[in-house]
Amino acid sequence: MNHRLARRGLLTRLAALPLAAMAGACSGADLVNALVPAGGYDRIEGLAYGPGPRHRLDLYRPLGEGPFPVVVFFYGGGWDTGARGDYLFVGQRLAAAGYLAVIPDYRLYPDVAFPAFIEDCAEAVAWTGEHASAYGGDSARMALMGHSAGAYNAMMLALDGRYLDAAGWPAWRLSAAIGLAGPYDFRPFDSALLQGVFGGWPDADATQPITFARGDAPPLLLATGEDDTTVLPANSERLARAMEEAGGVVTLVRYPDMGHIGIAAALAQPVPGSDAVFTDILAFLDRHGMAPG
Repeated sequence: MNHRLARRGLLTRLAALPLAAMAGACSGADLVNALVPAGGYDRIEGLAYGPGPRHRLDLYRPLGEGPFPVVVFFYGGGWDTGARGDYLFVGQRLAAAGYLAVIPDYRLYPDVAFPAFIEDCAEAVAWTGEHASAYGGDSARMALMGHSAGAYNAMMLALDGRYLDAAGWPAWRLSAAIGLAGPYDFRPFDSALLQGVFGGWPDADATQPITFARGDAPPLLLATGEDDTTVLPANSERLARAMEEAGGVVTLVRYPDMGHIGIAAALAQPVPGSDAVFTDILAFLDRHGMAPG
């Protein structure tokens, strides 16, 4: 089968998959990763940013001369599943576009609950800021990006400055943050998983990114699929409205006929008609000082 046609078929099927399919051993991510080009970037695996087995990250370095702008990507999976190796397609796509891509693991429920996984992500960002230059990266041009639960992680770091401050890399040093299909305002905790992850924290407001909307936050891109029934688009819409009311810089993009997994699958190598998400991401990064070169 033609390579482009095969990829188009996979992306179409991925758009209909439930959330758990992206994290399973025989997952949608595996299918997309099978079509990722083997060359054109250097992959450095398993770098330690902390003491535990989940405190590891992979780097995807573009070929050629740096310094490269840096994007730290946090995967989703409901805070209880996920692995950095599932997101080869994200690292490759960012590296091919000229970005040093960083994809960390972080501890998951039930081993930890809020805010331990946010603290892990903050440590990964601080490590990246301190070590990016050794891999050709420019830590003065660094953005966060995440999908689903990973988008939540990215927005908590960008908006609630306590976590990055504690890690030693304050949020004002970020150039931008991008959330794809993220949950940002999801009280009450109406499932056993959400109760386990967040219900033990005494201040429910402090678990919600929307609580920390502020005018001096890094510029935000909030992207959502209008057909997303896993994380409703209203999450992105409410955070965008709160940011606007606070005087912040925010771009909200809605994609028709796109669901929760489709917006992540769209980060894979482009096929005709599927590239709007990544094109919008690159344009946003360009507007905020993150153009390669």
